[in-house]
Amino acid sequence: MLTFNMDVEPRSRWLRTTPGAAALAQPYFCTEAGQFFGRARFATARTDKECFLLLYTVEGAGLIEQNDTQVTLGPGCALLLDCRTPQNYGTAPGHDAWHHYWAQIEGSGVHALASILCPEKRPEPVELAPDTALESFGTLLNCLETETAASAVTAALALHNLLATMAQRQLAADSAAANRRMIDEAVAHIRTHYAESLCLDELLASAHISKSYFLRLFRQYMGTTPYNFLLCYRITKAKELLAQTDLPVGAVAHQVGFGDESNFSTRFTAMVGQSPLRYRKSTLRAR
Repeated sequence: MLTFNMDVEPRSRWLRTTPGAAALAQPYFCTEAGQFFGRARFATARTDKECFLLLYTVEGAGLIEQNDTQVTLGPGCALLLDCRTPQNYGTAPGHDAWHHYWAQIEGSGVHALASILCPEKRPEPVELAPDTALESFGTLLNCLETETAASAVTAALALHNLLATMAQRQLAADSAAANRRMIDEAVAHIRTHYAESLCLDELLASAHISKSYFLRLFRQYMGTTPYNFLLCYRITKAKELLAQTDLPVGAVAHQVGFGDESNFSTRFTAMVGQSPLRYRKSTLRAR
């Protein structure tokens, strides 16, 4: 459900498009976007929509509410909302205007960055240089009006520039630095002891945070769970041994931490797309 009060100046822009094959093939694509010169009573409330919403304030301020979190989005700040979770936003109390850009976006790229830019589907403002934001949003709006194959690629690049810059700033923030070091230490421990029997408690031993928070941080920074990261690292090491040595498959399995050859072969085939022996033969042909 969507309710809104379109209290905006006439010079505001609202563009809609239906992405074609060229746009849908991109890691980022846009379905709607605009530049709103919102007045004091501008407001929107939405229960659900299958997209993400990117907002950037030029002047004035907006008030955004989602998941019991309330933030004020002032000039030079952007944020990403997952619209699958109910949200409210509008001109912030005490302000008579909210001049902002917005874009409804989708694609694998924005899904990959969502854990960084809207962790647990809570809005987190990020400072964004005006020249970067205005140029990228301007490009995006122009592309929506053009709707060519070339403009689909250009629009995707503009969105990538915005979201990647936001993610870099978020990860570099002081509050994130300590968390990043903690996850880096956990990753280093996995890489050092990957051939051993590891458990999550070992990774939590020096973290002093809850298991659920640690798992959320690990997924945020590494893009996967500790267990899947361990599996991928073991398979990578197995690839090296298969390509560079004549060790039997069973010996390779044990050296990289698998308890038996059958489990190793099943995992390897599922993750690589071919059996360990076939992988070894393919690397020999390549060499």
